[in-house]
Amino acid sequence: MGFDKRIDEIKLLNQFNLKSKTYGIKIHESDASKETISAAARLFDKGLIDHLDGGYLTDLGIEAARHAQILLKILED
Repeated sequence: MGFDKRIDEIKLLNQFNLKSKTYGIKIHESDASKETISAAARLFDKGLIDHLDGGYLTDLGIEAARHAQILLKILED
């Protein structure tokens, strides 16, 4: 898989709010980019989110999103 596709997945993981498991996201095909839609499908296939169009993070997804968000925070400074 290409680097750009991985970046799209990381971007999507970073959209999730990790303060509560009750926060999910909904990806609307009518206004989402094809890259975002494809990234969501790959995250679903990997077991990181529970629906093709976003939904909620799985336990593995929470861990992956936590790492992704920590990395971005470190790189900000």
